[in-house]
Amino acid sequence: MSGQAPGAPRAAHLGGADPFRASDGTVPYLARLREARVRPTPGEAPGDPSALAAAPDLGPPVPEVALEDPQPRDSWFDRVAGLLLDRDEERRLEAAAARLGAGAYDRLGLSMQTCRRTLALFKLLHRYYFRVESSGHAQIPEKGSAILAGNHGGLLPFDAAMAVVDVCLRAESPRLVRTIVERWVGSLPFLNVFYSRVGQVIGTRENFRELLRGQELVLVFPEGVDGIRKRAADRYVLQPFHVGFVEESIRNRAPIVPVAFIGADDQAPILYDVKPLAKLLQLPVFPVTPTFPLLGPLGLLPYPVRYEIEYGEPFRFFEEHPPSVIGNPQAVREMVEQVRGRIQSMVDRRLRARRGRER
Repeated sequence: MSGQAPGAPRAAHLGGADPFRASDGTVPYLARLREARVRPTPGEAPGDPSALAAAPDLGPPVPEVALEDPQPRDSWFDRVAGLLLDRDEERRLEAAAARLGAGAYDRLGLSMQTCRRTLALFKLLHRYYFRVESSGHAQIPEKGSAILAGNHGGLLPFDAAMAVVDVCLRAESPRLVRTIVERWVGSLPFLNVFYSRVGQVIGTRENFRELLRGQELVLVFPEGVDGIRKRAADRYVLQPFHVGFVEESIRNRAPIVPVAFIGADDQAPILYDVKPLAKLLQLPVFPVTPTFPLLGPLGLLPYPVRYEIEYGEPFRFFEEHPPSVIGNPQAVREMVEQVRGRIQSMVDRRLRARRGRER
């Protein structure tokens, strides 16, 4: 606890104000939980999968709805964001915020004020550092729940960050991507709060379903931590996929958009994984790269590689299979392999095209 007296003004900071207690002593987070936008159909139990599948159409966005801030935009962060974002980008972010229908914080801790500040900074990385080229935005559904499933790499999740910026600033209909992150991230002080404020969610089934029930766009990396700890020799070779994202796609009738990332596997090539040290420090990987641990923490910074992101044609397994197919592990695994195979072919095609241009 900070010991700050109730009602005292709070200092502006990147994470915004505490969502669990307002300056007047109330707990707005609990009130927003009671005002959840999507509820089970009358007569159905709250956890009934059929209720998830029957989530109502929330209709088109209202792009002119302004962001609701927990505090006035008078901090240093907000002034910088105002300089970095042009009017069109501000409008796109406002349109994405209107889709969520949230106030200062949503039910999972997202702060649109923090998103605005962060988007302004990561826009610079997207445009000038990683120089992201992207295509296939028309494949992203303009409304309703959907799952973006992509290949993972690069130690630090800049691939996820670039996808969030890309969809918000370049998609035909801007949306805010919610990324499912590994559970161990929740144990990292400060970083876990920041992730929550920018809309990223710890990877539990309950959180995943909550996002899809709320008609949101969710990014998953089905390789899990195996994707980020690939050695340099295995770059762009997709590791086995977890199956949960396909199960939730069928249960919630959410299409799966395959996404190919080129660049992430080159931003921090791993020469060796010191597994005993990783286990001792309770980390998923302790990498040895050309710059880490030689340069200390600075050695983890990504190289300025050029990124390419491609969004592919969605899979709609729920149109071909009833929800009962979730109980058939072999059928689910076959669908997972279809998604993995599509992403691998997209990655391979992009790599061949890049190498052809470099000759």
